[in-house]
Amino acid sequence: MDTASGSGAPRSAGFVTPRTARFTDALRLRCGVVMSDYELVYETYGTLDAARSNAVLVCHALNASHHVAGRYERDPANVGWWDNMIGPGKPLDTDRFFVVGVNNLGGCHGSTGPMSVNPATGRPWGGDFPVVTVEDWVATQARLADHLGIERFAAVMGGSLGAMQALAWTYLNPGRVRHAVLIACAPNLSAQNIAFNEIARQAILTDPDFHGGHYGGHDTRPTRGLRVARMVGHITYLSDDVMAEKFGRQLRHGRPTYGFDTEFEIESYLRHQGGKFSEYFDANTYLRITRALDYYDPAFEHGGDLAAALAPARANFLVISFTTDWRFSPERSREIVKALLDNHGNVTYAEIDAPHGHDAFLLEDARYHRLVAAYFDRIAGERPEPRTNADERG
Repeated sequence: MDTASGSGAPRSAGFVTPRTARFTDALRLRCGVVMSDYELVYETYGTLDAARSNAVLVCHALNASHHVAGRYERDPANVGWWDNMIGPGKPLDTDRFFVVGVNNLGGCHGSTGPMSVNPATGRPWGGDFPVVTVEDWVATQARLADHLGIERFAAVMGGSLGAMQALAWTYLNPGRVRHAVLIACAPNLSAQNIAFNEIARQAILTDPDFHGGHYGGHDTRPTRGLRVARMVGHITYLSDDVMAEKFGRQLRHGRPTYGFDTEFEIESYLRHQGGKFSEYFDANTYLRITRALDYYDPAFEHGGDLAAALAPARANFLVISFTTDWRFSPERSREIVKALLDNHGNVTYAEIDAPHGHDAFLLEDARYHRLVAAYFDRIAGERPEPRTNADERG
């Protein structure tokens, strides 16, 4: 257990310590590259029970990491990105569940990624780091589960890109997950979403400081491109109603100045978000994660038939969408629900009327949190059957 009791804020997971797992068994990625040696940084919260049946994997979205809950003793202001959801007495209650958060392969928060040293060259991978996919992440997460002695997760959970990983778990490793909690999810990206990702990538790729992804060797970073990329992405996370309520058409100086500096409050906000993001995130990682989003499409190898793609899944599902999420709209979640029902799956679906857009999955909406808490109450009350030889490990 990585938590320290009695520390941190009330109802917090307390002070946590990241850990690193190293893997030396070769892993062939979907792109064909073989990773012979890589590391994953992870955190855990709560206690794994004697039967090893109460583990929950939380998969992160685009710019998040293994730091899901709690805080660091040396940096107490650094609170986990889903701290309002996970901790003692919270919807995902760490008094009852053993929660695992992992920084995915290709990330920039400690796991092997573009900033790591390429053993073949002795220099950072940079732009040579391979393109990874959701399926690759699930494969590495399964290896981490083996490392932790977890044969089957009580649940795999995520929002947005994290929910895509949770969905992938159910058909790639059907015998290793009892429940899947998919929040603000889609079975693939729409053309519009791919277009937004491409604009963001082009902002990075055309930055003069990018240097083909090897900017580290030039002692620089493509911060201008990364700022613009984040600004583009951030627009898609908010609803029009939230932007109107927060910023409207407010002018920073009360009247036009007839220039191209920050005239409107929304401009100031986006520039602030972009600048903050560019200080801690890696551009090469951003390129690879957005491309993984683009590629994810379980129905692709089944002639576009999502039900056929999800047929191996045996998990129970909680699927949650938000009415004002125009990036991963409720209609996209209902596509998943229909495919699961076509396979006679056990599915609970909720559509939350919330004004916050795609970011709603990160916020503390009482109805949303009550629903998640009730679902995990149900999981906690189960007596899971032992795995049999018929269960597939994937």
